[in-house]
Amino acid sequence: MQYETTIPFSRPYRTKESLANIEAVLLSDHAHGDGPFTAAATTKLKLITGAPHMLLTTSCTHALEMAGLLLDFGVGDEVIIPSFTFPSAADSVALRGATCVFVDIDASTGNIDPDSVAAAITSRTKAIYVMHYGGVAADMEALLSLSEQYGLPIVEDNAHGLGGTWRGRKLGTMGVMGTLSFHDTKNIHCGEGGAILISDQVLMSRAEMIREKGTDRARFLRGSVDKYTWQDLGSSYLPSEFNAAVLSSQLDEFDIIQSRRRYVWDAYSRALPEWATANRVQLMSVPADHEHTAHLFYMLTAIEQDRDDLISHLRTLGISAPFHYLPLDTSPAGYKFGRTPTPCVRSMDFSSRLIRLPLWASMDDSHIDRVVRGVTSFRASV
Repeated sequence: MQYETTIPFSRPYRTKESLANIEAVLLSDHAHGDGPFTAAATTKLKLITGAPHMLLTTSCTHALEMAGLLLDFGVGDEVIIPSFTFPSAADSVALRGATCVFVDIDASTGNIDPDSVAAAITSRTKAIYVMHYGGVAADMEALLSLSEQYGLPIVEDNAHGLGGTWRGRKLGTMGVMGTLSFHDTKNIHCGEGGAILISDQVLMSRAEMIREKGTDRARFLRGSVDKYTWQDLGSSYLPSEFNAAVLSSQLDEFDIIQSRRRYVWDAYSRALPEWATANRVQLMSVPADHEHTAHLFYMLTAIEQDRDDLISHLRTLGISAPFHYLPLDTSPAGYKFGRTPTPCVRSMDFSSRLIRLPLWASMDDSHIDRVVRGVTSFRASV
């Protein structure tokens, strides 16, 4: 049976005040960045994360680029990165002339493996990038121990994890810096947007300049200096008030959005275990001391062919269920801009068997039931 309507993998959530906020910007004399909506969104994000310092950016990619500038990556430096992650982290390293050192993941979570990190540290290592895949925290106990032992800053790529916790600590705030994404596939969005979370006042002062083309314009606007000029490397990382207006309205409904996404995640978690066991499928799970963000619900099939067959099966039923990242260590740019001390075999295996189910805040029971029926009508190869 061919369905006339497709259940998309992701659908951006529309908040009640988004249009009113955009109209307010249009009626104001302030459409560029760092206006009232930028301030409001920043305050709301600080309340959610507990971060002492934060700046909105045009994307999570740009927030990661700022981290590379703030940590002064350069030629001869090495930065340890999980192979299973989005290319933005690697871009932020390679753009500074440093080398990406790709390491493997923990096969149970998709997160960077601390033992692989430890084995990759050299005298040239400058930092460790940690991504919390699906909004589930990496093994921060081991990673923070390595950070302290070797004096290496951790940058948390928390694109999936706004509101998530590890042992009560907020994701994105345990490293020297953290980054957030507000792309329209994320729980909270403004079309395209991001933020950088910073633990240190000195870094924050420099970050303000980097975000404003390397100038001290922020100090000038506060009246700290009588003119502003070029002080540092930087770029135009400041989002417009239009983006901030949408983001502010999203953050007003943060608890509603999270509750609705958790409802969908929990429904999958309850409905699929029996089918999963019968078909040798591993469902996403969350450790007891982690609070996840219901950003993803993924499954790992027994073999790659089962994954591909399940994706095709769901497609015929009008259900979009994609795989995810391809490991960076085997990518063309990975060979060019990085090195891999040990083959990332778990990353390749995880990537080849991964499928993600539709999950968005406005999904209703009919959507969920249709996805569950579609998944449970599939039979894996023997």
